[in-house]
Amino acid sequence: MTDQEPGPATNPGTEGTSASGPDVDTETVDAGQAGHGPTARDTVRLAVIVGALGVVFGDIGTSPIYTLQTVFNPADPHPVPVSNANVFGVVSLIFWSVMIIVTVTYILLALRADNDGEGGLMALITLLRRWSRQQPGRKGALVLAGLGIFGASLFFGDSMITPAISVLSAVEGLKIVEPSLGDYVVPITAVIIVILFFFQRRGTEAVGRVFGPVMIAWFVVIGAAGISGITQHPSILKALSPTYAVGFLAGHFHIAFFALAAVVLSVTGAEALYADMGHFGRKAITRGWLFLVLPALVLSYFGQGALVLKDESNISSPFFLLVPDWARAPLVLLATAATVIASQAVITGAYSVASQAAKLGYLPRLRIAHTSPTTMGQIYVPWINWLLLVSVLTLVFAFRSSAALAYAYGMAVTGTITITTTLFFYVARYRWNISKWLIGIGATVLVSIDLLFVAANLTKIAHGAWLPLLIALTAFTIMTTWQRGRQVVTAERERAEGSLQEFIDELQSGKMPVRTVPGTAIFLNRGGTTAPLALRANVEHNQVRHEHVVIVAIETEPVPRVSEDKRVTVNDLGYGDDGITHVTVRFGYMEPQNVPEALALLDPSDSEGQLDLDKASYFLSKIELRRGKAKTMAGWRKQLFLATSLITADAAEYFSLPQDRTVIIGSHIEL
Repeated sequence: MTDQEPGPATNPGTEGTSASGPDVDTETVDAGQAGHGPTARDTVRLAVIVGALGVVFGDIGTSPIYTLQTVFNPADPHPVPVSNANVFGVVSLIFWSVMIIVTVTYILLALRADNDGEGGLMALITLLRRWSRQQPGRKGALVLAGLGIFGASLFFGDSMITPAISVLSAVEGLKIVEPSLGDYVVPITAVIIVILFFFQRRGTEAVGRVFGPVMIAWFVVIGAAGISGITQHPSILKALSPTYAVGFLAGHFHIAFFALAAVVLSVTGAEALYADMGHFGRKAITRGWLFLVLPALVLSYFGQGALVLKDESNISSPFFLLVPDWARAPLVLLATAATVIASQAVITGAYSVASQAAKLGYLPRLRIAHTSPTTMGQIYVPWINWLLLVSVLTLVFAFRSSAALAYAYGMAVTGTITITTTLFFYVARYRWNISKWLIGIGATVLVSIDLLFVAANLTKIAHGAWLPLLIALTAFTIMTTWQRGRQVVTAERERAEGSLQEFIDELQSGKMPVRTVPGTAIFLNRGGTTAPLALRANVEHNQVRHEHVVIVAIETEPVPRVSEDKRVTVNDLGYGDDGITHVTVRFGYMEPQNVPEALALLDPSDSEGQLDLDKASYFLSKIELRRGKAKTMAGWRKQLFLATSLITADAAEYFSLPQDRTVIIGSHIEL
């Protein structure tokens, strides 16, 4: 079990540097069009919106396929009877749930609480951790950060369930077209999912270009189908009034409460909108939602409600029955494509969450591929990709239908939404200095609504809601164990390394006989206070040092990107002419950590001479982790930490070091 150094010196609370990189909200690709006039800029903005439609809105955009059908599912342990009053109440409840949770909570509020353009729970956690360090007395921020980690863990469960339920629900439309095709639903679903995950390495930009037009066609079609349904029973439009939703909840609470567990399916994917903000920006997501996605969803839900009012038997599959017989097969194909895109939304969100968690010290260093040369933040994480593929296929073959998975789905969604809402209001209070009474009113209303959905889904624990909770608990345990294990290993490492200043003083005093050899040696280290193990070994065992020695500490800042003028900080360690320099290199948590590129920014006067970076040797310490007897963690957590360390990415590759000039020196640490 190895931990190749240095690993990012995760320092989420470091202040003094702030990212001044590109504002994601202005659509990063727009920079390449400067000077080409408003037409070019408008085209780029449209391209970004189309890309967002192809990546971000797939999950929430396909919820009409199964939401209303699931609410009135007779096989539900708490069935909702089909009646005119209940249909009006449910449709109104769906509409206002979408408006309050998605439009208000996420589009109007949460998307404004970004961390230099990046969104999602990890961005909120970063802000909370930063402020808790600035205000040590605010322990509530750390508690909420821990709650946020559990929310991020729930999102991983959502990322596993979404592809399974979405693709299954679309392919199940084959049974409407031809009942004899029912036996082929699961195999076809599995094949589609495998192809989807193999396509991820192409990157979200390529995926967005392909999927964007498909999703535009999807929203146009479901909106048109909804209009067709509404014309058959226009009275369904009365459900736009909140009195029907409130009346259904108040007058039939014993039915409406359990219905909420299925109504929440209408807002699945809301968290993906927030998590994927760094890919496309707030404006693109907001415009796509307000001008296309929201109208299409509302029309579809109301059209289905009208269809059920016309004939209660249509509740068996109201979405596909909205279109005439000749159009159902094409609709199944389009729905399948759309649900593949629905899976894309949470997959890219999972990449973002995992990447940010690794940079912030909650997961091991993961290999990350940046897939777009023009748009920052678009990434592919191979290990997460293959883990999700195996998990999704397992769910498909275990549950075998979207109805069976529906009970599990809502728990992940409601838990994540509730935690996001809670953290947002804390951030809003201290970021924008909004008055307590206004925060209190907003938080009370929105969190109470979220908790009502959570309570309804808790009634489905025995019917599948345990699954996302189990996934979340597992992910939460892994992340908190890794964070604690890193603290233990760092403490042991610092003890073994000893003081950097004392080590340099000994070199200068001549107490350690060493011979100076020509060339440049770069030693990567976790911080600025201890001597790199590789440097100490080189001096003590080989009794040599290079003419130019650069000790590099890498810090991951709690911002997505760090500008070049703040990238490096130099310290001569008290001796201005000994050829030994300490350099702190800062990266944002969403940036590729290219060390040679950062060192090229150094001026010769900073590094006590010209560094020959083209021929420089890079030194890493390879740490063998062993289970010790010290009571630093429970035995099972030590084993979990050691097992998790096996997926750590190669340090040389992670930091873009030249493989043919990288030297690895081994050591070991007991946990």
